[in-house]
Amino acid sequence: MPRAMMKPKMSTGAKTAVNLLGKSATELGVILESLGEPAYRGAQIYHAIYAERRFDFATMTNLPAALRERLAREATIALPKIVRRHRSLDGTLRYVLAIEEGKPASVETVFMPEDERQTICISTQAGCAVDCQFCLTATLGFMRNLTAGEILGQVLVALDDNRFALKPQTNLVLMGQGEPLLNYDCVMAALRILLDPKGVAISPRHAALSTSGIVPGIERLGQEKVRPNLAISLNASSNEQRGKIMPINRKYPLEKLLDACRKYPLRSREWLLFEYVLLGGFNDSPADAHRVVSLLANLRAKVNLIPWNPGKLPFERPDPARVEEFRQILADRGMLVFVRDSRGQDVMAACGQLALAEAVPVPTAP
Repeated sequence: MPRAMMKPKMSTGAKTAVNLLGKSATELGVILESLGEPAYRGAQIYHAIYAERRFDFATMTNLPAALRERLAREATIALPKIVRRHRSLDGTLRYVLAIEEGKPASVETVFMPEDERQTICISTQAGCAVDCQFCLTATLGFMRNLTAGEILGQVLVALDDNRFALKPQTNLVLMGQGEPLLNYDCVMAALRILLDPKGVAISPRHAALSTSGIVPGIERLGQEKVRPNLAISLNASSNEQRGKIMPINRKYPLEKLLDACRKYPLRSREWLLFEYVLLGGFNDSPADAHRVVSLLANLRAKVNLIPWNPGKLPFERPDPARVEEFRQILADRGMLVFVRDSRGQDVMAACGQLALAEAVPVPTAP
């Protein structure tokens, strides 16, 4: 059920206010002890911020009035700020958010409402350094990593902005701007709060992290106690082909990537998800499909086929008949394969389109 949420209260004191967003309960306890308060106050603030989604210290009635007043002077909860909303005809919302905790930048977050759930697609970097040739985000270049607070703050902003229409289940996908495994520590710090039943309380089963194939990051993720599902952006059926569209393949070629996938310690009911962007006339042939079957043999894998979404790049959207032929070849070989419906194309919110492009904005609600 939606929870009431107040606007953040910024400190106006001369001292630099400490930002509490993105801090774990333990970290908040340390901060509170430094103020001469008992450490358990940190857990109370953690609950107020993440479970109750309260961002005005005055509303945190589980804290003494004097402490609330002091926090209002000396601390802040610095949420990303909505610069623009772009609403698709299918209901998808693309947010342009200003982030200012470090070097000011803009990132994008996508909110996709459905009948019984909502899916939030978040960014982990401002821009991206991986330079996939079919992705518009690559045209931005790399600006900087996002902090844990800036990453999880996108979820809180999207939930709050849609608080009167939230469904019972929230899905989370780390598939926006950036390569999550190149910002590993901040991404995991954010996920520990997002997936914590005492925090934002998104189920790990309903969260997915997409990577272009950063092998050391995949190996680290496999050792995490709490983690999202792992999605691999495959997009090609050979090293030669993949190297042309994904420069990261030169460092982590298919042999190394798939070896890491085979060694990944999957848990009960856990699958590897392979994403395959179909580029018309480039990687969508029956021969490609047969090679994908061979590459993924003996892996507990699902495959999402994603027809390329239009953008100012030298690629073409594949013919629907070609997409179905590709899907059928994989299905006939016993693979779990789906064609993913890309939402929000008309406002540049679909997979591979996040490049801060403009569209007609939805007016900010009063």
